[in-house]
Amino acid sequence: MARVIAIDYGLKRTGLAVTDPLRIIATALETIETSQLISFLQEYFKKEVVDEIVVGMPKRLNNQDTDMTAPVQRLVTELSTKFPDKPVTLVDERFTSVQAMEAMITGGMKKKDRQVKGNMDKISAVLILQRFMEKK
Repeated sequence: MARVIAIDYGLKRTGLAVTDPLRIIATALETIETSQLISFLQEYFKKEVVDEIVVGMPKRLNNQDTDMTAPVQRLVTELSTKFPDKPVTLVDERFTSVQAMEAMITGGMKKKDRQVKGNMDKISAVLILQRFMEKK
């Protein structure tokens, strides 16, 4: 089996998470500048076998689009074009930021570390990936 990579897309930073090759465990991978996302993925795919991409889809509680929905849809189009052999799956990302903060607090992460926005992005990507894995 191959890994699955999850993307918590942001305009400035993007959080990434990945499964192990057996798709049992979701692990935070990296937070990168969004402008570097495609080149990062190209390099990562050269080193690791990944056969699916999961992207968090932002929606409001009433299921309406948010201001981030259109940029995420553009990302999905770009991923499908650049990596046509890797299916892209959308996963509802509602509440991942709140859950990520709760996980950091419960896990005993120091306040200083919780304020590093990249940490929340990575943990949000893990939560998106876990939702995907639970549905499979």
